[in-house]
Amino acid sequence: MSRPHTHSPDQHGTDPRDIVITVAAPGGIDQLRVTPRGPQAPGAGEVRLRHQAIGVNFVDTYHRRGLYPLAGGVPGVEGVGVIEALGKGVAGLAVGQRVAYAGTAGGYASTRLLPADRALPLPDAVSSRDAAASLLRGLTTQMLLTATHAVGADTVLLVSAAAGGLGIMVTRWARQLGARVIGTTSTAEKAALARHHGADAVIIGRDADVAAEVASLTGGRGVDYAIDGVGGDALPRFIAATRAGGTVASIGQAGGPVPVEVADGLARDRGVTFTRPSILARLADIGIYHVAATEVLAQLARGLTADIGGNYPLAEAAQAHAALEAGRTTGALLLLP
Repeated sequence: MSRPHTHSPDQHGTDPRDIVITVAAPGGIDQLRVTPRGPQAPGAGEVRLRHQAIGVNFVDTYHRRGLYPLAGGVPGVEGVGVIEALGKGVAGLAVGQRVAYAGTAGGYASTRLLPADRALPLPDAVSSRDAAASLLRGLTTQMLLTATHAVGADTVLLVSAAAGGLGIMVTRWARQLGARVIGTTSTAEKAALARHHGADAVIIGRDADVAAEVASLTGGRGVDYAIDGVGGDALPRFIAATRAGGTVASIGQAGGPVPVEVADGLARDRGVTFTRPSILARLADIGIYHVAATEVLAQLARGLTADIGGNYPLAEAAQAHAALEAGRTTGALLLLP
């Protein structure tokens, strides 16, 4: 298990290395600003965390580019840290306790304030880095495989970016449920990683004829359920690869947006149910957040964690974004304060 990351604050309680990453204006990685910021006093119902690890997700790049609104101007929606201070009225948590969170922006910082009801005590069996790499992906996987479409032993599932942090977790969890998993990757090297994590078959290449290859793998039937995290040209291919009566979930647009009316029309012609589930909207319900997190943390404690594909110093968040958007990564990326 990773050890707590320690700093040496000055007499005022501020460490000169404490920073926050903000988005100056919607745009490229050059809009990410590194600024000194000391610890803030928590308000009523808040705790202050000192981060040990911060997860990097595609939604962070969408916030940076202005595709989604970013309250507070600080990206980062998951992390793990140690509680440094409690605000008035906080019960059930303690200074020095290690907690995780997901679904609340403001994570790209050495320390942050967090609503106490978002803080999830971590089991000792789960390392801080594994939790920061896996919690949001686990919550997304739980949503996709239960609430969006009930996956079971009779399900044939198509997963995009099967060597990525989310793709690996979806594959492993779906296999645990008995599903047959067909993944897509951009390279043979990534395909080998996807197979290592349980994919039954992998379709390789950004320009692959996914529908034709799926038809070959399923005797012409198509998949029951397709999860597309790429968008762009990939989404129509995933719809075409899904059997009539099946489901297609669109959860990302790294390859570019597909207008809803276009996707809806393609799905209707195919006889497919099309949905765009939002994990951040789902986690806004605190009851769902805690129920789902209990299940996910139990899975993490049993070893169902995302691969960590790279660690970056917090100040190099822009480099992490660049690598993620260029498709140069496998597994999950972390920022380390």
